[in-house]
Amino acid sequence: MTCGACASRIESELHATEGVSAAHVNFAANRASVTYDPDLLSERDLLNRIDGLGYRALPGELHLDGEEPRWTSGKALVITLALAAASMVISSIAALRFAGWEWLVLGLTMPVVLISGMVFHGPGWRAVRRGHATMDTLVSLGSLVAWGWSAVVTIGGLDGHIYFDTAAVIVAVVLLGRHLETRARRRAGDAIGALVGLGAGSVRLPDGSDIPPSQLAVGMTFLVRPGERIAADGVVTEGHSAVDTSIVTGEPVPAEVAPGDEVTGGTLNTYGSLVVEARRVGADGTLAQVVRLVSEALSRKAPIQRLADRISAVFVPAVVVVAVTTLVVWLVLESASAAISPAVAVLIVACPCALGLATPAAFMAGSGRGARMGVIIRGPDALEAARRVDVVALDKTGTVTEGHLEVVAVEVVDGTDADSLLASAAALEARSEHPVAAAIVRAARSGSVDGVDGAESASTNFPDGELAVADFRNLPGFGVEGRLVRAGAVAGSASGRPGSGTARTDEATIIVGRAELFERVPAALEDAAADHAAAGRTLVFVGGNESAWGFLALADRVKPSSAAAVADWKRAGIEVVILSGDNSAAAEQVGRQVEADRVFAGLTPAGKVTEIERLQAAGRRVAMVGDGVNDAPALAAAEVGVAIGTGADVAAEASDLTLVGDDLRLAVDALSLARRTLGTIRGNLFWAFVYNTAAIPLAAVGLLRPEIAAAAMGLSSLFVLGNSLRLNRFAPLRA
Repeated sequence: MTCGACASRIESELHATEGVSAAHVNFAANRASVTYDPDLLSERDLLNRIDGLGYRALPGELHLDGEEPRWTSGKALVITLALAAASMVISSIAALRFAGWEWLVLGLTMPVVLISGMVFHGPGWRAVRRGHATMDTLVSLGSLVAWGWSAVVTIGGLDGHIYFDTAAVIVAVVLLGRHLETRARRRAGDAIGALVGLGAGSVRLPDGSDIPPSQLAVGMTFLVRPGERIAADGVVTEGHSAVDTSIVTGEPVPAEVAPGDEVTGGTLNTYGSLVVEARRVGADGTLAQVVRLVSEALSRKAPIQRLADRISAVFVPAVVVVAVTTLVVWLVLESASAAISPAVAVLIVACPCALGLATPAAFMAGSGRGARMGVIIRGPDALEAARRVDVVALDKTGTVTEGHLEVVAVEVVDGTDADSLLASAAALEARSEHPVAAAIVRAARSGSVDGVDGAESASTNFPDGELAVADFRNLPGFGVEGRLVRAGAVAGSASGRPGSGTARTDEATIIVGRAELFERVPAALEDAAADHAAAGRTLVFVGGNESAWGFLALADRVKPSSAAAVADWKRAGIEVVILSGDNSAAAEQVGRQVEADRVFAGLTPAGKVTEIERLQAAGRRVAMVGDGVNDAPALAAAEVGVAIGTGADVAAEASDLTLVGDDLRLAVDALSLARRTLGTIRGNLFWAFVYNTAAIPLAAVGLLRPEIAAAAMGLSSLFVLGNSLRLNRFAPLRA
């Protein structure tokens, strides 16, 4: 394909094929995506249909580099440019015009126009035979008319101006422009192409043998040596290292991994050796899904591009009419010799290349930059919606917060050690499968609670070491109970209170759960508990039968990036609201931490949709950011749906923008990139329309020579591509 008219022609023909329900052709990416009924036609039928139009199609996944004609690159292009330059010099300098110079110029330009020009002549006239015209048709017609007229004048010995140099320079300049354009288009797709090539070349198995990635199956283990890319999504079973995930998530700092941590295929292992168990392979892997989403997005069109396509479809035939009219007017007013130049200039300058490239080139560059950052733009239509967003609605759990409970505080009465209280509670809760129990066990093992050491308890006294549990009993809906046996450590006093006894073997009956399980809760604990409850935290009391000794406060921590993301949106004049299914106290607390403008709590999935529709009814344009299955209806209802990529697949499918990572600042980057990309598209289209509108009248009245028109046409396309490539310099907030 050589221009937007080519893409429109192929798309129209595919749409007209029985059994095809949708067809999208991307000129910049050299890609067509077709949805069809396999009962009515096959993939081969579609390929033959395209071949019948004079184009060549191949099946396959994401391909961004079209095959460059041999006359637009290498030595052939250099020879073409040299012959065209020589003919122009001889024709322009009177001192070089010896007797019979016309014949020399005819000989110099013949291979340029008739051989190098076949790049345009073949496709251009095949298009005419099929009832339409393309950029190739215009270039071919212009160069052949100029060269043919000159040949008739020279061979026939007629009196008239010759345009051999004009015809040769047209071909040479357009070929050079196409060569530069092809290179620029490849650069626009470099970021996406880098993703495609990230797969591991081979996979090393534990026995030392190598297999191709296609033979890797779920459940198999494989080795990843330092400096190698991880072959598939999986879980580390052995080894420690840092993994560079920047190519997939955009995160600039390598993430430390150890046994039990998940890793993503395509990411780079930096220093340590790892053994990984494959969990998702082939098309199910994260990298393959990212490439698929980008590939699908490149085949979709924004409404603004559909307008440009409709204009391109009628533009070329209209240009031919204008050129013929120009020729006739000049013939009437001047002469045949004078009429050739303006008519050819109209044909050349009006090629709608820039118009056809305006949207796909910018979208491809923006999509590539987004893919490298961890932002997948699902289609150009999302760009239009992103421009008008003035409210961002955030799901709370898993989007603003981490998505799982953590122990955030330990409160104790005088004489009780907080560290020992946490270890004692964890010893009992290790027998339970409740999510709250799991959070308590994690806190004891990691020592991650502010103000509580925990690390010593975890390493020496927990679990099943010096702390043993007997007579464990689950109290459904209330908590757990059991006898805690501590041998050879500071276990407790006769009362069994943690941290108050001496080094001996002790037994203590411990209750972990709701306050109702205890006969008495000291006033100091009640006051502290009221404060934590007002903040929306879950409270787990620990004590003996008679009295509580302390309690653990659990909450879903706010992500470190959330407050910064909200602040960035508010600086941009965007209102930020939180939509949560959690209780009012917990949601309000999170809202205060990140300084959201409004908080709506206690919402069902349908309730979230209702709130979004209420905002829309007030004239607001809403972007919804969420990560779970329950967010999918709200994502679909909003003007722009932004799915956190670590969430459910259904949420990603309902979204316009998908984030490969859980940093909320990435959502800010996603909307900013979408707006920047749309701005680039609009700039490109403005330039293309202005260029064609202004250039055609100048050419028609004889103020634009054909060779200048050819250079201007090429420069307009390069301007559009260069403007699009500026998106590669988009800087994310996390840089």
